[in-house]
Amino acid sequence: MMDHPKPWNPNYGVVGSGDRRLAFSRQLSSSSSTPRLARSDSSISMPPPLAPPGTTFRWLTTRPMRRLALLIALNVAYSATELAIGLLTGRVGLVSDAFHLTFGCGLLTFSLFAMAASRTKPDSLYTYGYKRLEVLAAFTNALFLLFLSFSLAVEALHAFMQDESEHKHYLIVSAVTNLLVNLLGVWFFRSYARVNIVYRKPEDMNYHSVCLHVLADSIRSAGLILASWFLTLGVENAEVLCLGIVSVAVFMLVLPLFKATGNILLQIAPGNMPPSALMKYCRQISACEDVSEVCQGRFWELVPGHAVGSLAIRVKSGGNCQTVLDYVHGLYQDLGIQDLTVQTDESGII
Repeated sequence: MMDHPKPWNPNYGVVGSGDRRLAFSRQLSSSSSTPRLARSDSSISMPPPLAPPGTTFRWLTTRPMRRLALLIALNVAYSATELAIGLLTGRVGLVSDAFHLTFGCGLLTFSLFAMAASRTKPDSLYTYGYKRLEVLAAFTNALFLLFLSFSLAVEALHAFMQDESEHKHYLIVSAVTNLLVNLLGVWFFRSYARVNIVYRKPEDMNYHSVCLHVLADSIRSAGLILASWFLTLGVENAEVLCLGIVSVAVFMLVLPLFKATGNILLQIAPGNMPPSALMKYCRQISACEDVSEVCQGRFWELVPGHAVGSLAIRVKSGGNCQTVLDYVHGLYQDLGIQDLTVQTDESGII
């Protein structure tokens, strides 16, 4: 008599009749008083999509979005004017500065798009939603500002070696106008005009990146103005000194944001949860009477304020899975894990 082939499960391979592996998923929800708890044989039941795909964006529905749109419009108008004047007068410095502002406007536009898109509800394709777009926009802004810092350092070195400082006095008018426009942006996002900020929501990262973007441009314009003034006073290598200081200042301003956004995109363990606490909880779970082994513990931040975790637990034969699950979820809920998936295995194979 031929044996019937065993069913195939894409998550675990061949599943035999004696396989009692179970998967549990619990996600805290502010709209429900009881957590969602799903249980099935060798699978995790996914809730239905919260919103149909293709939900339209509602643009400019918040004050920060309207302010950012106004700031982008002013920068576009100014960069277009500067480009036209530079082409007509043959000033390469004005043309170069206009292209720099245009690229910056593109990044600010991406930040505005992320603000709007992040308000879209999760769908069947992006089951976690679009909130991470704000983190990506903040990371892109931070990366651009780091390159700006590097380019300023190179420009300072070039001015020192070529001694071309006296040929750039015409940039003083451009720097003053650019400074006024960017100071308006700093005032718009003045509550984020700090270096180290505790990010509680993904919007905090995006708003902070916009503020640092316009703040870095303001510092750059102020440095050019000071350099021009020092040159009129006869100070040697004034541009080298001012651009060098601005380069270091921009780098120090942006580095914390770059690290924070990069850590989230790389899915490292949440920064507000020390590794010692995660290891301690794993040891506590392993010490339970019904638990044989704890393995494959993974924890990361989806966005600031939303920690996610998954855990695989091997339960002893005859052990009470529900008791273990209640204990595990209670532990990590106190630690701040909002979305935890626990897989239990009673068959002795994971």
